[in-house]
Amino acid sequence: MDANMSRKESEMVKLLDREILTREVTEWKGLHLFHAHFSSCSQKVRLVLAEKGIAWQSHPIDLGANENISERYLGINPRGLVPALVDDGDVHIESNDIIFHLEDKFPQPVLIPAANRGEAEAILRAEDDLHLDIRNVTFHFLFETPAPPKSAKDLENYRRFGASTVAGEPDAQKEKEIRYWRTYGEQRVSQADARKSVAALGRAFAGVEARLADSDYLFGAELTIIDIAWFIYAHRMVLAGYPLAAQHPAMGAWYKRLSNRPGWATEITMPPPLAAVIERHQQRLTKEGHSITQVCGMTAAG
Repeated sequence: MDANMSRKESEMVKLLDREILTREVTEWKGLHLFHAHFSSCSQKVRLVLAEKGIAWQSHPIDLGANENISERYLGINPRGLVPALVDDGDVHIESNDIIFHLEDKFPQPVLIPAANRGEAEAILRAEDDLHLDIRNVTFHFLFETPAPPKSAKDLENYRRFGASTVAGEPDAQKEKEIRYWRTYGEQRVSQADARKSVAALGRAFAGVEARLADSDYLFGAELTIIDIAWFIYAHRMVLAGYPLAAQHPAMGAWYKRLSNRPGWATEITMPPPLAAVIERHQQRLTKEGHSITQVCGMTAAG
């Protein structure tokens, strides 16, 4: 892959000044991260910040309260997604763009080796392509909202607020998000769709397993952003009841090692109220014969 082309693609999610409608952030100095605790993309960026020892200011977004589709936040990220990074008034709105920006600005410690940069970008795109699958797993096997999380009025505001372009180009991502939430509100995530998503992630994990067969990390002897990205997905699947160590032994050992890195356990620890919600939901699924192992025909870890 041409390095210049890949860099250009990464920069396409940096907003133009006129697209930042919440103007106060254009005056901010330093690094400011808008993020949510349980957002996988937010977790990925926070771990990069932690590994690099970068100081940043936290701006939590309450996804349950739909703060991400408020007029103020859509004026920062017109897609209504987290995370979003404000760096001395510039706004980056996609997690992988944020990661490469941080790597370029804070090159030590190295998390994307120069020799592997093109490959890292390709792997991160493949990981990002599974985002809908990890969302399906989350909303089927971890918890399921009793009522539509976004009303018709919420979705109307989602469409109405924020810039209509990203980097000067018409952007289809917001409409995809609106369609997803409208469909989820109508029928939730079906068991069939959840099973397909588990299978897609399992196939991806098989590739991770192969890379870990003879090395401690995915690019060899040192931790990189690729480890961070796949760790977050692995963690979400473990929370959903996926028997990682039984299905992918090398990946299971890798996951355990990374979980013990300084600061990582804190990052992946769930607030007790959310942990209780997930436990109750999974107890119900198991009682009904609908847990992830039961639905997907897997043997649970011993």
